[in-house]
Amino acid sequence: MEQGQLNWIANFIWGIADDVLRDLYVRGKYRDVILPMTILRRLDAVLEPTKPAVRDMIASLDRAGIVHQDAALRQAAGQAFYNTSKFTLRDLRARASQQQLKADFEAYLDGFSPNVQDILENFEFRNQISRLSKDADREAPLAGHQLEPQPGVERRRLGEAPRPRQPRDGHRVRGAGTPLQ
Repeated sequence: MEQGQLNWIANFIWGIADDVLRDLYVRGKYRDVILPMTILRRLDAVLEPTKPAVRDMIASLDRAGIVHQDAALRQAAGQAFYNTSKFTLRDLRARASQQQLKADFEAYLDGFSPNVQDILENFEFRNQISRLSKDADREAPLAGHQLEPQPGVERRRLGEAPRPRQPRDGHRVRGAGTPLQ
């Protein structure tokens, strides 16, 4: 990844913090929200295409009374993680009610696989939810900013190197497609 692209991404993320978290957190504590939300957005984007398959799989497993569902749900998601919640971050963006947003966001977090639950636990992210949900105008825009399209960012399997982008004239974009270091 070129330094200019890396700087753009960093400025984008911290710009969200300045826009949404300014009066709620001191500047040094933005990371308590921004880092977990950035990871959640990335996981959400990777899982979005397989969300219906995961939802169908969990319904089938529940009907069959199968208790150990982890392997089947990972397979349905095509990843080493999954989310069984009916929500995506995009769904949560539309919530207007403070109580509804908080409940739905917690249900969304509860739907993640145990390995993602460990990540959230290590971030102590659930401690931030009540603080964010005091003002529904904070949590929804935070999710909304995370959903804004980013130039050159595509959905792909987690950990894959970026794919080269092709401009309309068919020539490869300089710097795109370099392996992650």
